[in-house]
Amino acid sequence: MGFGVSGSTAVIFLGVLVATGTLYTATSNASENVLEAQDADAERALERTNTDITVTNATYDTGNESLTVNLTNVGSETLSVSETTLLVDNTYVDVPAANATVDGDAGTDLWYAGENLSLVVGVDPTPERVKVITGSGVAATEAVS
Repeated sequence: MGFGVSGSTAVIFLGVLVATGTLYTATSNASENVLEAQDADAERALERTNTDITVTNATYDTGNESLTVNLTNVGSETLSVSETTLLVDNTYVDVPAANATVDGDAGTDLWYAGENLSLVVGVDPTPERVKVITGSGVAATEAVS
């Protein structure tokens, strides 16, 4: 065997080593990304399981043309007021931060378990139903009285 055979064998071996190293890195990164996504999905599912809200009442004041929706966080998850969405008769309604109070405090964005959230918005004409959706997608619907 001459130098040509030994040299070509070394080049082929080096190529296989580089290819294997690249393949391992790509496979490892992909596997890690899949595991992180599965963990995040499981965490979101647990958050949805621990989230529950109840519409205490939804009252329309015809004199002011204002709708007041009172809710209670009956789950164990702390919710964000800014991530809470209000639909009135299947139409999105923007709730100003000053009109969203947690147990009378308009300066907080945290809605802890057992606390009450009050949303006040101006709507016209008289609405029939409201739906409130949390940031994790848990919803509650109530007829307006």
